[in-house]
Amino acid sequence: MSSVTVRVPAKVNVQLSVGPLRDDGFHDLVNVFHAVSVFDEVVAKESETVSVRVEGESADQVPVDDGNLAIQAARALAKHAGRTYGVELVIRKAIPVAGGMAGGSADAAGTLVACNELWGLGLPLEDLMEIAADLGSDVPFSLLGGTAVGTGRGEQLTALPVKGDFHWVFAVADGGLSTAKVYAECDRLRAAAGTPVAWPQVSEALLRALKDGDARALGAELTNDLQEPALTLRGSLARTLEAGREHGALGAIVSGSGPTCAFLAADEEHARELAEALKGAGVCRTAVPAHGPVAGASIV
Repeated sequence: MSSVTVRVPAKVNVQLSVGPLRDDGFHDLVNVFHAVSVFDEVVAKESETVSVRVEGESADQVPVDDGNLAIQAARALAKHAGRTYGVELVIRKAIPVAGGMAGGSADAAGTLVACNELWGLGLPLEDLMEIAADLGSDVPFSLLGGTAVGTGRGEQLTALPVKGDFHWVFAVADGGLSTAKVYAECDRLRAAAGTPVAWPQVSEALLRALKDGDARALGAELTNDLQEPALTLRGSLARTLEAGREHGALGAIVSGSGPTCAFLAADEEHARELAEALKGAGVCRTAVPAHGPVAGASIV
């Protein structure tokens, strides 16, 4: 096999609860991930060396050296297999770069699946999940897909039952936000407030809404502890969120560490109308309708 193509989805966090800062610099999280139909493609081709080329959405903003998580994923997989392998990776971007939708993590997950097939390793999902957890907190979910609650740093996953589809609109901002800077701002705001940080707990009402397929109930339960620091760093996002609410979104939230904003719609038609309204309001670079949950990284 000389080439393998993998499609891998973006995510939105329908709940992101951030616990106290740990001694290792991470936070304990309760992170309810939901995979949505905004996809990157990762193509893995035979090569003597490991390299990456990026095409599509904001491709010029993605590193193509060892800082690229897909490169790290390929090398980690080869190390796990105890062999020296090469691969030419081509990443076709549609997930916003540094947009709070786990685009880099998705590309790393896609690389694990593609290289596992290209190199004929035959490793089970459990092995890939273990490698993914070492690469980053969001990478395991990009492999799993669907809807799941993540604990620890977010990498310890339990799949959740979901009835039917939910329809979303993602308002893509100009430029990105650094996840590390957003977490640092979260810590700064909490220290300034001087109040104890509660241990994160999953919302039972949110789990019920997912299980029942109740979009209105889910919209009311969307929470993200990183939203306030993201708004502090990028004040214009407040107007984006308000515009979505004005146009009938059932829920409005910053996706992950931002700056992409996520809006829950009543149905597919409402999502299309909401996307057009947001583009017309001039509060984002573009607005993309999508649905979820969808499968994780998959060979196409």
